[in-house]
Amino acid sequence: MVEQTLIQTWQSRVGEKIGTSDWLTIDQDRINAFADTTNDHQVIHIDPDADATKALGGTIAHGFLSLSLLSYLNGSLTRALNGNRTVLNYGLNKVRFLSPVATGSDVRSHLSVVAAEAKPKGVLVTFNSEIEIRDHDTPALVAEQLALVIDS
Repeated sequence: MVEQTLIQTWQSRVGEKIGTSDWLTIDQDRINAFADTTNDHQVIHIDPDADATKALGGTIAHGFLSLSLLSYLNGSLTRALNGNRTVLNYGLNKVRFLSPVATGSDVRSHLSVVAAEAKPKGVLVTFNSEIEIRDHDTPALVAEQLALVIDS
């Protein structure tokens, strides 16, 4: 049975903004490492001299690189609420990539709780996540993200 305190902790946060993460700089080394990891070596990510890249004003981060950073950025915001519990990425209901992240940009996450549902092994929390790009009006992405907080 799931600990009531854990369920109450998350259910009391539904509708609330949890917080905003610290800024993280997306440099070319990070982009290149992601390209190597995923075998996605499109020129717009790794070749600043390619015509397609020049049209964008320089290299840009992979959308999936930005998306993958939600675990790190949002983890810094939820750690205190979860304590030492295991948290599993449970998936995404919706993701939209709204603005490219230029190399050298600073990004951060804004996180709010949409829902919290008791499950046999813990609490399934649904979040609204947004990755902001410093000095841009349009976010890099918005996502509805799911995490299973394991009661242990």
